[in-house]
Amino acid sequence: MTTLAFDTYEFIRKLKDSGITEEQARAQVEALSMAFEQFQGETHFTELANKHDIRELELKIELLRADMKRDIADSKAELTRWIIGAGFLQTALIAALLLKLSAGI
Repeated sequence: MTTLAFDTYEFIRKLKDSGITEEQARAQVEALSMAFEQFQGETHFTELANKHDIRELELKIELLRADMKRDIADSKAELTRWIIGAGFLQTALIAALLLKLSAGI
């Protein structure tokens, strides 16, 4: 998270050098410091993820992993069926050609 650097001592010194009393300078520094803290809280903390958000994302990732594993397993099974089917078809065609050639001799 980005923080604003604010040198309160230097700010009070500059205010005093310009003619403002130390009490007024300290009050201004306190008010400005509170404004900086509120600004940082509003702009940064609302954008941060909490533990619940992270856990929710982890669960979604696990669901996606499970879906991918299922899809991969389905693809493997379908590919295996096609390869076995093509192997049987190729074997049947070779056997038919050999029978045809042996019958012709």
